[in-house]
Amino acid sequence: MNLLRYRRAVVAALATTALLGAAGVTTAESASAAETHAQKQAQGHGKGHGKARHTSWNTLRGAAAASDRFAGVAVNADKLDDPVYEEIVREQFNSITPENAMKWESVEPERGRYDWAAADRIADYADANGQQLYGHVLVWHSQLPAWLGEGDFDAAELREIMTDHIATEAGRYRGRVDRWDVVNEAFNEDGTFRETVFYDKLGEDYIADAFRAAHKADPEAELYINDYNTDGLGPKSDGMYELVKKLKAEGVPIHGVGFQGHLVLGQEPDSMRANLQRFADLGVDVVVTELDIRMETPATEQKLRQQAREYKAVTDACLAVDRCDGVTVWGASDADSWIPGWFEGEGAALLYDEEYQRKPAYYATRLAFQIEGLKHLWPRRH
Repeated sequence: MNLLRYRRAVVAALATTALLGAAGVTTAESASAAETHAQKQAQGHGKGHGKARHTSWNTLRGAAAASDRFAGVAVNADKLDDPVYEEIVREQFNSITPENAMKWESVEPERGRYDWAAADRIADYADANGQQLYGHVLVWHSQLPAWLGEGDFDAAELREIMTDHIATEAGRYRGRVDRWDVVNEAFNEDGTFRETVFYDKLGEDYIADAFRAAHKADPEAELYINDYNTDGLGPKSDGMYELVKKLKAEGVPIHGVGFQGHLVLGQEPDSMRANLQRFADLGVDVVVTELDIRMETPATEQKLRQQAREYKAVTDACLAVDRCDGVTVWGASDADSWIPGWFEGEGAALLYDEEYQRKPAYYATRLAFQIEGLKHLWPRRH
């Protein structure tokens, strides 16, 4: 690879992007033109750095790998039968998260009876396609099977149920899961602990117990706590911060914090980078785990442009923090998003539209990874 030639090509591409954008061309069009220019100028410029070296920079997974990060997506096993969906998941993402297949109600609908079919399919798919597997989720108050959510257990039995479940599930995928969301959504908006079936019987110690059990079941996996509305500085992220600091001080095997990133157009937190950095400074990795940016529908060109800027801003916030390992979007396309079912009149939250066409947000996100990848190819000399 001629590094100088490629550097010049990318600089020219970025200049083309800026000029076309100033002329009023859409983000998607300008990024596409810049990409074409760079490809013509940088003849076979290489495979990029990072964990997925077999893809080019004009995919999300290739650009993310070049920046030594991951670009992830939440998937459902049955959707992999759709060839268009499957191609996007395979070609564009180097990390996949089972959206529902590893949740407690899915794998153990009846006490002691397990159904691993969907989870196994996603794990096998990740192995076959050189993708990281992000396990989601071991302990969560929602999507529990009825036998557990409505059961009446004393503290000792509930702790045993929880730790046995973790041992069984994390043990089954030992050595295959790169990261686990061990505990999900443990906080209220004011930073206090959420009252759940686990907290009510076991107190906050259930969190440390869960992490210890997960580490015992799979010592090589990175273990995360995950929550929403913690993306910027505020009471809820303060509560998370104090917990992580405490767990670290007690020697609990916690390795990272996930920030879900379920955002509303126009509300991207300007303190996100600072917030991610303060957690990283505790000695843990950070990731954006469930990113979507919803809007009132129908989408307009103006809204899509703003959405693109905000996707790039979130990705840039991650890339500015050395210990931020990557960004996962919560679905492959607007056709697969959970948003319309929960927020009436809202949607259009993801990188692809309902027809699986790339939106401006796709190009903006990829461009953020490409720029960061360039820094890895051509580091500053001190």
